[in-house]
Amino acid sequence: MPGLVRSRRTAALVVLVAVLLAAAALLLPEPKAAGPRSATGLSTAAESAEAERLRAELPQADSSTALIVFSRTDGGSLTVADRTAAQTKATSVGVRAPLQVSENKRVALGVLALPQKDDTAVATAVGELRQKLDGLPTGLQTAVTGPAAFTTDLTKVFDGADTRLIIVTAAVVALLLLLTYRSPGLVLLPLLVVGLTEQVTTRLADQVLSLLGIPGGGQVTGIVSVLVFGAATDYALLLIARYRETLRHEAQPVAAMRIAVRRVAEPILASGGTVIAALTLLLLASTETLIGIAIGCIIGIALAILAGLVVLPAVLVLFGRRVFWPFVPRVGDAATEGKLWGRLGAVVARRPAVVLVLSALVLAGLAVGTFGVRTGLAQNEQFRVKPEAVRGAEILAEAFPAGSTQPLTVVGPAGKAAAVAASVKQAPGVAEVRPGARDARLAAYDVVLTAEPGSPESFAAVRDLRQRLDEVGSDVLVGGGPAEDLDSNDAEQRDRLLIMPLILLLVGAVLVVVLRSVLAPVLLLVTVIASFFASFGASWLLFDHVLGFPALDGQVVLLSFLFLVALGVDYNIFLTTRAREEARAEGTRNGMLIGLRVTGGVITSAGLLLAAVFAVLGVLPLITLTQVGVIVCVGVLLDTLLVRTVVVPALAFLLGDRFWWPGATRGRGGRSCPI
Repeated sequence: MPGLVRSRRTAALVVLVAVLLAAAALLLPEPKAAGPRSATGLSTAAESAEAERLRAELPQADSSTALIVFSRTDGGSLTVADRTAAQTKATSVGVRAPLQVSENKRVALGVLALPQKDDTAVATAVGELRQKLDGLPTGLQTAVTGPAAFTTDLTKVFDGADTRLIIVTAAVVALLLLLTYRSPGLVLLPLLVVGLTEQVTTRLADQVLSLLGIPGGGQVTGIVSVLVFGAATDYALLLIARYRETLRHEAQPVAAMRIAVRRVAEPILASGGTVIAALTLLLLASTETLIGIAIGCIIGIALAILAGLVVLPAVLVLFGRRVFWPFVPRVGDAATEGKLWGRLGAVVARRPAVVLVLSALVLAGLAVGTFGVRTGLAQNEQFRVKPEAVRGAEILAEAFPAGSTQPLTVVGPAGKAAAVAASVKQAPGVAEVRPGARDARLAAYDVVLTAEPGSPESFAAVRDLRQRLDEVGSDVLVGGGPAEDLDSNDAEQRDRLLIMPLILLLVGAVLVVVLRSVLAPVLLLVTVIASFFASFGASWLLFDHVLGFPALDGQVVLLSFLFLVALGVDYNIFLTTRAREEARAEGTRNGMLIGLRVTGGVITSAGLLLAAVFAVLGVLPLITLTQVGVIVCVGVLLDTLLVRTVVVPALAFLLGDRFWWPGATRGRGGRSCPI
C-alpha cells in the first residue's frame, strides 16, 4: 500500500484511475430488479415457501387481493345511503360480489383481485384503485388494505427516502469533520471520497444482487449506505490523524504519507477484515434481506478500505500541507492534541480497580433493561407513520376477524380437499374457511384467523393447524401471511443461535492474530459483549417508555449484535495496536498511556461520527431501521466513551505486562516484557 504514492505524479495517476473506475461503475446500466426466490424471502425449505410454490401452479395464481374498506369518518354505523353509495363505488372499480357488512354495521368490505406480475404492477394497480375510490359522499371514507396494499405502501414509504438518507448523512459527516479539524479542505476532500465510495458501493451491490437473484430494497440500501459512510470516514480520520502527526517530523508530504499509511494499514485492514468476516457469517442467514445486507456491506467495507489506504492518501498528497489550512502542521511543532486523554489515562492508571468496578456497575445497570424486551412486530406495527394499508387494516379488525387482511393459504392434493376443509374448520382460532383456486391435482383454501397476523396468538393457531393437517397428510401445506411470519420468526431464532456465537469466535480469532496475544482478545471480547447488552437494555427502555414501540423486530437483534461486535472491536483494535507498538519501547503501562493519548481524539471523533451516522437511519420509515440505528448508536457511544476510554485501559493498567500474555517483546531499558 505505501508504495502506491511515491510522488505527486503517481498520486495524480492513482486519483485519475480511481475516478475512471468509479465513473465506469456509476455508468453501468440499471440492473433488473430481482424478485424474492420465495414469497417469504426464506429458504424454499420453509413450509410457507413450499406452499406458495404450489399455490403459484394453480389457476389465477398471478393475482393479489385488495381489500376495500368503507366506514364513516365519525366511526358510526353505516346508513342505508352509505351502503348504497359504497356498493355503487365498489362496483365501479370492479368488485363483482355484494359488499360484506359487519355485524355492528360500521364497516363494509369489498374484495378485488389485482394482477400481480411484479411489485411495480401491483403498486400501479393499487394507486389507480385508490384514485378511482375518491369522491365518496360526505361522512363516508374508504381505505385499501390487504396484501396488495401492504406491498404497495411498503414500497411507497421509501420513495425519496434514499435521497434524504444520503443528504442527512453527508451533512452529519461534514459537520463532524468540520468540528474535528476546523479545516475546509479536510471536510470537502474526505467527504468527496467517502460519498463517491458510497455511490459506487450501492451501484455495484445492486448489480451483484441482481445477478444472484436476491432482491435489494430500501432496508438493504439504507443499512449499506450508513455503514459505508461511517466506516470510510472512520478510516479517513485515522489516516489524517497519523498523517498530521508524521508531518511534524517529515518535511516531505509524500514521505510523511507513506509512513502514515504504513502505520495505519494494519489497524484498518484488521478492522475492515473483522467486519467483512463477520458479515460473511451473515450469509448463513435464512432470509434474503439479511443476505442482501451482508453482500452489500461486504462490498462497501472492501471499497472503504481501498478508499482509506489508496485513494484518500493520493488526494491528500496532491494538496500537500495546504489541506490542513488554517492549522498547517510544521516540522518541529509540538503536539497539541491528546492532553485531555492523557490526563484521563493518568486518572485511570492511579485507581484501575475502582474504575473497573464503577464501569461494571454502569454497564450492568443499563443491561437490566434487556429483561423486559419483547420481540416480534405484527404487520400493522412495522411502520413509524401509518400508511393507508395499516389504517384500513385497523378499521377492518374492529369489525371483522383480525386475520381478514392476511388470510392463510392451505394447499393440498385435490383428492384430500374434503378432509382438509373439515380439519381446518375444527381448528381453534379459525374464523372462516373459503374455497380457493383448484385444478385436477391441487386444491387451495383461504383461512381467516381470529388473531392479528404476526401476533403470538396467530403463531399458536398456525402451529396447531399444521399439526392437525399433518394427520390428513404430509403433502398438505399451510402458507400465506401469518404462516410466513411464523416461519420467519423461527428462522430468525435459528440464525441468532447459529451466527452470533460464530461471530464471537471469528472476532476473537482475528484479535489473537492481530495482537499476538490470548488474554487481551478474551478481555476485549468480554468488554464488547458487556457493551452490547448495556446498549440493548438502554435502547429498549427508550423504545418502550419514550418512543412507544410495541416490540423489537426479530432481525434487529442479530443485525445490531453483528455491527456492535464488529465495529466495537474496531476501536479496541485502533487503541491496542498503538498501545502494543508503544509498549515495545515503553512497557505496557506507558505504552497504554501513550496509545490512549495519541488515539483518544481520533477514536472518539470516529465513534461520535459513526454513532451519529447510524442514528440517521431514523429518517427512514420502518421501525426496524430505526431500532437498528438507535441500538448501534447507543452501543458505539458506550464503547467509545466508556469501554475503550476507561475499561480497556483500566484492564491493562491492572494486569500490567500480563495483559499481553503469552507474547513477549522488549520494554524500556531492554527488559523482556510479556506482550
